[in-house]
Amino acid sequence: MAASWLVGIVDPPGLASPAPWAASQIGHVPAARLEAAKADLARIEVAGRAPKTGYARERFGPAWDDVDRNGCDTRNDILARDLLDVAFVSGPARCMVASGILADPYTTRSIEFRRGERSSDVQIDHVVPLSDAWQKGAQQWTAERRREFANDPANLLAVDGPANQEKGDGDLATWLPPAKSFRCEYAVRIVEIKAAYGLRMTDEERRRAGELLGQCRTE
Repeated sequence: MAASWLVGIVDPPGLASPAPWAASQIGHVPAARLEAAKADLARIEVAGRAPKTGYARERFGPAWDDVDRNGCDTRNDILARDLLDVAFVSGPARCMVASGILADPYTTRSIEFRRGERSSDVQIDHVVPLSDAWQKGAQQWTAERRREFANDPANLLAVDGPANQEKGDGDLATWLPPAKSFRCEYAVRIVEIKAAYGLRMTDEERRRAGELLGQCRTE
């Protein structure tokens, strides 16, 4: 990883300001999706971050609920979606993921997942963190709306555990994936989610989102 930082493919964990020359390195999305994201960004409300008062994970419902009623909790649904070479714990439901390989989007690492003591090597990230959502509009939602948001596959990614811990509840203004090649997809996804749920952005987050979308390449 250190060698990757030196050649500019991956930044050290945390925020790194995209420079103009980095435009070719932050990844790409389909042209129609990028244009839609730019339109979404223009209509996202800009306001200061509200206090975190009253926030608790439980405000977004039980962790990893089965909102789609397929018999599998959301964590295992996302592991099954995002891992390669997936094997399930034996049982009729074929829900619980026993093992697999993650091509981590945040770091570009290949991570072996095995259920047990090292399950946390792979974690499920809320791309728009729940506490960030709470401070930017979710306080006013119904409990059911918050439960839906916490389990929405569009807002969930299986990722490297340490990178997810380092991100914490950071928004686009305070954290970006170390892997530059994923930053376009990451920014577009955040804009899509915030627009879909009517969540606000701070002025700094809005500015950073605009910079990143402006540097995205199209497929």
